[in-house]
Amino acid sequence: MTATVNTDPGLASRLINGVLSVKPLAALAKHQARQMMMKRAEKIGVAWQKEVEELRSHDWESMLAQVQNPHVTYPDYYLHSFHAYDEGNLGWEPALEVEVAAYTVHSTLWGNASADGDAKLRKSYHDILKTQIPNQPQEILDIACSVGMSTFALQDIYPQAKMTGLDLSPYFLAVAKYKSQQRNAQIRWVHAAAESTNLPTASFDLVSIFLLCHELPQEATRQIFREVRRLLRPNGHIGIMDMNPKSEVYAKMPPYIMTLLKSTEPWFDEYFTLDIEQALVEAGFERPTITRNSPRHRTIVAKVS
Repeated sequence: MTATVNTDPGLASRLINGVLSVKPLAALAKHQARQMMMKRAEKIGVAWQKEVEELRSHDWESMLAQVQNPHVTYPDYYLHSFHAYDEGNLGWEPALEVEVAAYTVHSTLWGNASADGDAKLRKSYHDILKTQIPNQPQEILDIACSVGMSTFALQDIYPQAKMTGLDLSPYFLAVAKYKSQQRNAQIRWVHAAAESTNLPTASFDLVSIFLLCHELPQEATRQIFREVRRLLRPNGHIGIMDMNPKSEVYAKMPPYIMTLLKSTEPWFDEYFTLDIEQALVEAGFERPTITRNSPRHRTIVAKVS
């Protein structure tokens, strides 16, 4: 059973926001968050530095040229610092570290730290999709695909489907393309904003959004839901996996840890105060189902109305 969290930013949240508004304190919080992550990685057997150094040895500029769309316009919200990187998602460091970071962040979801926490989280999401979506999707769009982890996982459970991965960071997509070549995976990678993909109307059976919405201001989320509604075929579905604002984990999180978290997530408060059910209905979906799939996460599934 989860505790209900007051989505109105209270005194503690406002105090944390005040601390993070002071640039030297915000920089210290981001540094501490990053150091905490790297130390945890080594403890659970994720060779953070070794794996990143191996990736650095590749010719990424040529891969970048293959995926980058020079006509993309980056929305203002995307140009903020994310995940303790000053450049946000627009750089090689976040692109080369995102996979080891995912293993580390999700290692403690079910208690004892373990490197398989990330795989368990993805499986919990996919199990809900398979239960709630009766027909096998033939064309799938993975929005905010990052370096392809979520796309490859979807391809594994829906091997018959044509896969498209879309992201706003060409750096992430360059790594995704490299990894897909390693796997001999036939995936189309698209560099575009999720609010305006320029993909054909009614061209997908399933659109998946894995750990994106907490990185968005509310209006961007609403725009993306409307775009997804345009992209889906009749009887198509949207699947969303993200933080659960009603999780007791966040309600009980110590202020110091919450400060570190919010220092890396600039749109945290906007996500936690969003009525995501209503936003989906207003975008043209049936009222969604919401299922807890980890102590900190929820899965939302909605069908085109």
